[in-house]
Amino acid sequence: MESSDLKRAGLKVTLPRMRILEILDTNRDRHMTAEDIYKCLLDCEDDIGLATVYRVLTQFESAGLVIRHHFEGGQGVFELDDGKHHDHLVCIRCGKVIEFMDADIERRQKEIAAERGFTLTEHSMILYGECNEASCNNSHVKKR
Repeated sequence: MESSDLKRAGLKVTLPRMRILEILDTNRDRHMTAEDIYKCLLDCEDDIGLATVYRVLTQFESAGLVIRHHFEGGQGVFELDDGKHHDHLVCIRCGKVIEFMDADIERRQKEIAAERGFTLTEHSMILYGECNEASCNNSHVKKR
């Protein structure tokens, strides 16, 4: 994402917005908390406060640039909204989130809705479990 995406969303291009957008873009493989983003800014010696991070993320959410998730037992996490549907696997030990899309599951959900007299317009599916990684931690944030 770039400055034109901010303008298209009706937001003024500012340094805090650009830096937060860059961090989210660089970490597309990960769902980030406001604190994760703030830590990246600190590591890069950017003078942007945590309150500003929260404010910008709320503006991004209202503008449709990010999606906020509240996975069970955790704080809000953010990801860029690329417009592509996907579901989530969440590790209940370390909080790792994996996105996936499965055509068979999508087809079956539509069938189940139709069998019960519904037309499926949207849905979200979150599967909780334990990842098999030996380290089972979530400290792999890229700064840029």
